[in-house]
This record gives sequence, C-alpha cells and structure tokens, in this order.
Amino acid sequence: MGVADILRVMVVDDHMTSRMLTVETLQSFGLNHIAVAKDGRDAFTNLVAKPVHLVISDLYMPDVDGLKLLQAVRSHPKLAKTAFIVITGRKDDDVVAKAKSFGVNNVLGKPFTAPILKQAVESVVGRLN
Repeated sequence: MGVADILRVMVVDDHMTSRMLTVETLQSFGLNHIAVAKDGRDAFTNLVAKPVHLVISDLYMPDVDGLKLLQAVRSHPKLAKTAFIVITGRKDDDVVAKAKSFGVNNVLGKPFTAPILKQAVESVVGRLN
C-alpha cells in the first residue's frame, strides 16, 4: 500500500472549474480520498470535523482566503501539522513570503501541469506510488 492509497486531501477553490480540474489531476495520480470546499470558511469547518493530511488551497478567495485559512490551520492544535500547498494565479512575492512565514509547505503558480502538481505534492508527502 502506497501513500496514494491512504493520503486524505482537501482541495479549496472558489472556482468550481479550477477545483474540479485539481481533483481530476489528483485522481490521475491514484488519490481517491479527496474532499472539496468552496472557500476557506467551508474548508476550516470541514477540516475540524474531518482532518486531512494535505490541503491544496487557492490563495485568492472571497471572505476567508488561502492565507487566512493557512493561519487558522496552523493555529488549531488538531490541524497545525497538516501539510498545506497554496495555488495562485498571481504569484506576488510579498504574498508568497507571507505564506512562507505562516508555514506553507509549497506555493504553486496557476496554470500548472499534472507533473508540476505531482512534484509539488510529492515534495510535501513523499512519493505517491
């Protein structure tokens, strides 16, 4: 049994198309335990109820954005060690630095290819297969 068989992931993105493309790409790697959330508030509520190993979150979302979600995850005793990858279409150096200061594990620019996403995930959780 490999990492892909047991890894629980949550994909957070306010755009349904982006969310589903990310999910489909993760499924192509053999990941089957994938939850989704439409924004940071929805994600945090779901994470507290049912934690995952890895969160892959869009950075810019209304209400609770990716940075606020990252801060909330890092501040929660039950979730603090959850791996976290931020995805952004606007790779602003200041925002990336802020995400790193909050303990993000990886930052990925949009659009991304399947091999780039796989590399980002494996850099955080190890080889999937």
